[in-house]
Amino acid sequence: MQNTLAVISLKRIRENARIIKQAAGVPLIAVVKDDAYGHGAERVALALHGIADMFAVSTVDEGAALRCAGIGEDILVLTPPLCREEVLRISSYRMIASLTSFYVLKEASRAVREEPLRVHIAVNTGMNRYGFQVKRLQEVLNRTDGFSVEGVYSHLYAPASERDLNAQTSLFCEAAECVKSVFPNAKSHISATGGILAGAKADMARAGIALYGYLPDGFALPEIKPAMKIYATVAHNGVTVGRGFGYRIAEDVPPTAHTLRYGYGDGFFRGGKLCMDAAVESGHAKTGRRKLLLKNATEYALKNGTTEYEVLVNVSKRADKRYDE
Repeated sequence: MQNTLAVISLKRIRENARIIKQAAGVPLIAVVKDDAYGHGAERVALALHGIADMFAVSTVDEGAALRCAGIGEDILVLTPPLCREEVLRISSYRMIASLTSFYVLKEASRAVREEPLRVHIAVNTGMNRYGFQVKRLQEVLNRTDGFSVEGVYSHLYAPASERDLNAQTSLFCEAAECVKSVFPNAKSHISATGGILAGAKADMARAGIALYGYLPDGFALPEIKPAMKIYATVAHNGVTVGRGFGYRIAEDVPPTAHTLRYGYGDGFFRGGKLCMDAAVESGHAKTGRRKLLLKNATEYALKNGTTEYEVLVNVSKRADKRYDE
């Protein structure tokens, strides 16, 4: 097969999870949204059994796929349900919905009929993406008939900034106290990877990027290591002709070149040598062999002016995956 090949170490992901869970000091919510940042959500979730206490996904479809793969742990759907169908699917797959606005509260209330819908209440502490205003939480809590409120959460937008971290965590503590005054067993969580390393405290912690071997800007933890490498197949060798080298005119064309079967159609960023499905490299390489393309998403992200997050979810989309246990 000539698809790119992603070789993924589940052992490394498990080790990363243990390290970040120990750093958090509280139960771990493993974030496996967007196909576990390109690593394969079902295989990653199964590998984290016994380490992760809960999983977080972006969409109802992602959560349903985990259930169908045999995942028995709690699953939190981070994107709010916007219609009856999504609410019913969350309920039927025994997942946890995010209550983020009065619109969602109204739609979910209409859909819930028999057993209470399990929910975590999202609050806006400054990221301004999802969540209720903290000052309106009591109004929310007065309208929770039909819901089993099991958690309250928010998200840090700049955990490396002490000023912003303190402002958000202070506001979140106020929100958590409000929710727990009515639902004392509700679990609070605000820390993703950056928040864990910044020392923000709550009842649980959500780790995403650290599971896969990377950390947000401003943080270091040498024990965390990448879990995925990407390879491409050498599809052609030949003697060069003319002035072209991929989609560009080259000042100094090498005498020989080989072609790798990958391109921006595989999620890599387009450059002069990169075509949609092929890339021209100088020199000779044995046809049919695989060649390492990417072993560190940080280096590739810096070179292309983006982040590890974007690199990981893109370069693995069309890749065949091979897992090392």
